[in-house]
Amino acid sequence: MAALRNPPPTYIEYCKKAFGFTPKTCWIADAKKQMGYDVKPAPNRREEERQYPCPEDKLESIKKAIRET
Repeated sequence: MAALRNPPPTYIEYCKKAFGFTPKTCWIADAKKQMGYDVKPAPNRREEERQYPCPEDKLESIKKAIRET
């Protein structure tokens, strides 16, 4: 039987612990898009343009969370 291990933290958990803020999921999607990842549109999205883009002061922290998790 394989030993159970802890799953990696989510981006939200990582940001909360490492940087002291809880990012919105739309900020994470925006950061991923800027990093070149394919991001599916949210089912509740009405327009092509993001209504809540990632704030500039949080962007680098979220990108670091994406790279390290």
